[in-house]
Amino acid sequence: MSEQPLVSIIMAVKDTAIYLPDCLDSILAQTYTNWELIAVNDHSSDGSDRILQEYAAKDLRIRFFNSEGFKLIPTLQTGYKHVRGTLINRMDSDDKMPDYKLQVMVDEWHKYGKGHVIAGGTEHFVDEGEVGDGFIKYEQWLNEVARTSTHYEEIYRECVIPSHCWLIHKEDFDAAGAFDPIVYPEDYDLCFRLYRLGLKVIGINVILHHWRDRSNRISRTWDEYKDNRYFDLKLRFFYELDRDRERPLVLWGAGRNGKDMAKLLQSYDDTFHWVSDNEKKIGKDIYDVTIQHQNDIQDIENPQIMVVVNSPHDKKVIKQLLLDWKKEPIADFWFFS
Repeated sequence: MSEQPLVSIIMAVKDTAIYLPDCLDSILAQTYTNWELIAVNDHSSDGSDRILQEYAAKDLRIRFFNSEGFKLIPTLQTGYKHVRGTLINRMDSDDKMPDYKLQVMVDEWHKYGKGHVIAGGTEHFVDEGEVGDGFIKYEQWLNEVARTSTHYEEIYRECVIPSHCWLIHKEDFDAAGAFDPIVYPEDYDLCFRLYRLGLKVIGINVILHHWRDRSNRISRTWDEYKDNRYFDLKLRFFYELDRDRERPLVLWGAGRNGKDMAKLLQSYDDTFHWVSDNEKKIGKDIYDVTIQHQNDIQDIENPQIMVVVNSPHDKKVIKQLLLDWKKEPIADFWFFS
């Protein structure tokens, strides 16, 4: 069984009865069979608990529990107390797995072993209508990150590993804090904790998950997800893991996001150069910082650069400029939006 370790899948369930049979059937259809599903009901009112109990009665690999707390993270914590497996995965109760998902992830994990996280691609779907444009763009970006294994290079832009697209050894997961922190978005916080621990993320160019887009998904309805820029979360880890206060900091971008980031940087009692290519803003003082031309970066010795712009075209232009300037050299840079 060493070549077929038990995979523990933790799944929180909250009022998804309409989707649960498809979800559970997709797990039962896995070509990799040595798994257990820890399904935890978070006080559902739509009969989800009954469906889970029915499936658990038919297949002993499905284990049903009621949450000891309320909301997502406490429910995941309840489930994690009951895992028996060596490898850990998470599932969302309104989504579906392709039948090869677990087999592909386990096979890939065996190539590397402990100290590594396997992460792959995702594909959105809807029962009616069309997937939202924002989710399509996010999906395309996620899949490119997985294909190129650039998770840590892109980590300040957005959550680089969806909650359902990873496989990790239990000892590594425990070392990273598992589901302990009550921090939302929990999947993004986990990505930073993996980064902090120094675990290597192995991206694979395979769609591992069918992700349901629906109007009432929690990323659209919960207050915890309303400001999906997550600047507070990003900066907390940036100052812990990457910020070197001995080096000058550059903030690139003077739009709404740039202004909001500038105020947050000042709350960290940090000084920074603020640059833009907007001629209307260059030379003006905003929050007591004078906006400089972006080309002035070349005169700053060994800077750390935060790029906070919205336009995909601008991001491509800026990245190419920074790569060109790196011959000078220009040092570290990160995109924060």
